[in-house]
Amino acid sequence: MSEVKEFDLNIEKILENWEVYHAVREIIANALDEQKLTGTKDISIRKENGIWHITDYGRGLNYHHLTQNENDEKLNADGLIGKFGVGLKDALATFYRNGIKVTIRSKYGVITLKQTNKEGFDDVITLHAEIAEPDNPDMVGTDFSLDGCTDSDIEKAKALFLCFTDTVVLEDTSFGSVLERVKGQPASIYIHGIKVAEEPNFLFSYNITDLPNKLRKALNRERDNVGRAAYTDTVKNILESVETPDVLETLMHDFEEVVKGGGHDEMNWIDVQLYVIKQLSRLEDKLLFITADEAVNRRMEVSDAQDDGYEVFVIPDKLKEKAKSLRTVTTIERYNQKKNNSFSGEEIDISELTAPERDVYNMLPEIVAFMGGLPGVISNVRITEEIYEDEEDKGQTVGLWDSKSRIIWIKRSQLRSLSAFAGTLIHECTHAATRYGDVSRNFETALTDNLGKMAAYYLR
Repeated sequence: MSEVKEFDLNIEKILENWEVYHAVREIIANALDEQKLTGTKDISIRKENGIWHITDYGRGLNYHHLTQNENDEKLNADGLIGKFGVGLKDALATFYRNGIKVTIRSKYGVITLKQTNKEGFDDVITLHAEIAEPDNPDMVGTDFSLDGCTDSDIEKAKALFLCFTDTVVLEDTSFGSVLERVKGQPASIYIHGIKVAEEPNFLFSYNITDLPNKLRKALNRERDNVGRAAYTDTVKNILESVETPDVLETLMHDFEEVVKGGGHDEMNWIDVQLYVIKQLSRLEDKLLFITADEAVNRRMEVSDAQDDGYEVFVIPDKLKEKAKSLRTVTTIERYNQKKNNSFSGEEIDISELTAPERDVYNMLPEIVAFMGGLPGVISNVRITEEIYEDEEDKGQTVGLWDSKSRIIWIKRSQLRSLSAFAGTLIHECTHAATRYGDVSRNFETALTDNLGKMAAYYLR
């Protein structure tokens, strides 16, 4: 008859709030860690004859594993789920408390559980492991059989592991991974692939793989309901390391919703906001970042930028102040500077015009007669072949009031007809005289007033 030894598990405090699936989680976590430590094949979770089995193919569990409080091997290894040897004992206690019969098999023996007197203290009943001789000395790995464990407990436990989900990894960084949030469910926070928290208002889920000391300390024995304060800095580090355009653009579009009072929590962090607009600007130079006030009061410049192919994003004033130090980020001021730098301004001598073009140009005094001539702020009206040298659409900008030189520039193509030249000239004169920009109510009012004056002048 084979010898059976009893081993006191010395569990001083049972985690009463643990449910069966928490205990299953620990067994799965240990199996996955053993798989990673030994480089062996994938673990097996299966049901045989109504009994669930969790099996790894590593080195095999022995009674020494029941004595540890902290596992030095796991503490010193990277990327492992478990760190505390007590997790196994917590799981065994939970199984026993819930009436689940546990049998652990490896080449070192067969382990079951029982309650009996603590040695030397007949009045104290504690949980013991009964260790029998192995029934398969050549067995590879460790098998946990859980008689009485429900399918629901297994599925709830598996749902806590990233590797058993269909979650899409959007980007890996040195701090962890950005994961696609499952539609209709809260975002999940994983640490080394095991869920520790949920976030109802996060845009993405995250798998943290680089743990700072603050987070290590917060990762308690229960390993769930970890507070946001413990992992916020690491999530920020992940987001401030992303480079994938799709992730950055998703964040930026969510930021638009944040500015409107909606959106998700990550884009309320100003450091993340700044990083996202910096990276997007590095990847795409035709992005314009404006404030809500600029969207209303500088609509002409914004409209010009959109005509030039810029995508416009509205950002808070506080963020714009910080963005001023980033050379790659295009604000309305930088857009105007770029525009001025691309200004051609090469005057065509009137003598070079064709006879029909000169006839149209010479109508200039009569066109502006209703205003008493050119407004005094204008020093000259000049003709140019093109206004901006980098415009793809050569018909895009046909006139320009340059307040610095006090010159109105009109594109030569407008001299093809009197109406085109007159319309452009009056439009730019209105800009010069009023200093109002396009796409503003003030400018439209001033232009309408000039058109009315012109009509009255010539209809008298």
